Amino acid sequence: MTTSPQPPTEPVEHTGHTGHEHAPYGHVPSPSHGHSHSHSHGPAAPVSKHLRKVIAAVLIPFATAVFIGMVILWPGGAPAHERTGVGFDRQTQQGKVVTLAQVDCKSVNASQVPSTGDTSTPEGREAQAAQTGECKKATIEVTGGPDKGRTFFEIVQPGAPRQLAKDQEVVVAYAPDAPRDLQYSVIDVDRKFPMALLAGIFAIAVVVVGRMRGLFALIALAVSFTVLTLFILPAILQGSNPLLVAVIGASAIMLIALYMCHGLTARTSVAVLGTLVSLLLIGLLGSWFIGWAFLSGNTDDNTGLIHGLYPEIDMSGLLLAGVIIGSLGVLDDVTVTQTSAVWELHQADPKMGPRALYRAGIRIGRDHIASVVNTLVLAYAGAALPLLLLFSIANSSMGSVANSELVAEEIVRTLVGSIGLVASVPVTTALAALVVSADRPGAPDTTPAAGPVRGGRGRRRKR
Repeated sequence: MTTSPQPPTEPVEHTGHTGHEHAPYGHVPSPSHGHSHSHSHGPAAPVSKHLRKVIAAVLIPFATAVFIGMVILWPGGAPAHERTGVGFDRQTQQGKVVTLAQVDCKSVNASQVPSTGDTSTPEGREAQAAQTGECKKATIEVTGGPDKGRTFFEIVQPGAPRQLAKDQEVVVAYAPDAPRDLQYSVIDVDRKFPMALLAGIFAIAVVVVGRMRGLFALIALAVSFTVLTLFILPAILQGSNPLLVAVIGASAIMLIALYMCHGLTARTSVAVLGTLVSLLLIGLLGSWFIGWAFLSGNTDDNTGLIHGLYPEIDMSGLLLAGVIIGSLGVLDDVTVTQTSAVWELHQADPKMGPRALYRAGIRIGRDHIASVVNTLVLAYAGAALPLLLLFSIANSSMGSVANSELVAEEIVRTLVGSIGLVASVPVTTALAALVVSADRPGAPDTTPAAGPVRGGRGRRRKR
């Protein structure tokens, strides 16, 4: 690890050949850093045919059950419904700001709130600004759909959170039942280009740094979104049990992503088993506490709209499905890291038994847990920051904040996911230690290494 020419030779590519070969590198660098690049290109240690059969006997029926479940529950698309014109359930088209002129707010009757004369209240300040300030009159041209080329006017008040600029691309909503002059209105700005540019920068960074492994990670990400959009979401909308759909969909994503990114190896299979056990624990705990805390899953405008459009959907089940899917990504990271750590420890010292491997691996896992749990909690807190700020403004006590359903949902989501993450470390470490210790490929290595070729199955490399 200290010089670039040496690690790519025998210590990295042939770790685990003999105890003598690992003396220069095995005791510190290999267990702690092991390097994921070495993990990805092949199994860190060969496994016997018998052990491969045992792992296959567990995973093949599981993968078959997931495939059958997807076939049975495959929705064939989201169900059709009549648009309500509320929230996201609106017809939209692209538009563009053609002209922008300054006008007096009074002259265009911009104020919809009668002036109270009391500027100490938000309503009073809003009404006064709308009546006395300078508004903008934007001419919007519809650039897509059957009414392409049609124009309409939009009044932008001085205190509006969204201000428009000339030649700006916007998203307009279309209400066919409204009077002609009111059929179109601006609901958002078009930010597709900066979002696509950011996604492109992300993809390039992943491929440049991760190379082929990064490319496979991007493909796995695309497959994950495909499963989410073509199976999980439509199946829930069709009325299937959200928990069952989430478990099957998350399992499919897990199998595809892990094997695609890390290869069809015994080590990846152990990570899959550890992830599966942790997901089952998260599902059980989530189901229990969501029911015990009487969390309905219907806490905001979006979930209310879903419930109004599809009243047959189990909203609490949808909440649990979100917990499972949200925990999957972090679980993959933890289980793969723990499995790789145990494999590298075994290569550094092949004489270590399962107990010694477990103790060494769990020490690495404790550091991982401390950072991952903190990351998960901060991620949820960051997403709910406006809500937490609102409670802070209201001078609500910590107890009343935590008791509100909106915050209680996030607490349950965070803590249940964190418990699953914590449990995944000892579970995966124990599985990896048992598997790698039970494996005895080839004859025992009792002679000094005579060359880079190792006897046994699954490993004959030269550098």
